[in-house]
Amino acid sequence: MTGHRPPHLKVDKPWGRFEQYTHNLPSTVKIITVEPDGRLSRQYHHRRDELWVVLDDGIEVELGEEVFRPSPGEELYIPRGTVHRLSGVGEGAARILEISFGEFDEEDIVRLQDVYGRAGSDVGTVLPPRTRKRGAAQTAEA
Repeated sequence: MTGHRPPHLKVDKPWGRFEQYTHNLPSTVKIITVEPDGRLSRQYHHRRDELWVVLDDGIEVELGEEVFRPSPGEELYIPRGTVHRLSGVGEGAARILEISFGEFDEEDIVRLQDVYGRAGSDVGTVLPPRTRKRGAAQTAEA
């Protein structure tokens, strides 16, 4: 499946519609929240492709050398090996739905640049997550 976007199905129903992003494929689904002025690593992956669905305003995306600000509902397919970065540029936190296809492993992150000091000598390694409590739930920073 390398480099091939999985089929995306939209089905109309009497009550509205549903959208199906994956069906019987190995995948991992996350919602990534980026705080204002937050930036993920400039990175790529060897063993997974990603599909991002923008959920909120305030997202900036770098894909290769292109930089743009997608609107909620826009979809971005990121084949393995593609350099990418996600940043929060709005007044509040912004989210994307990320669906990873292939072998998901946090150690498959090759960091090229990172504002939190995680690139360089620690490329391809995972630092212990910092957790902070939000109500009853805990979140780990990626």
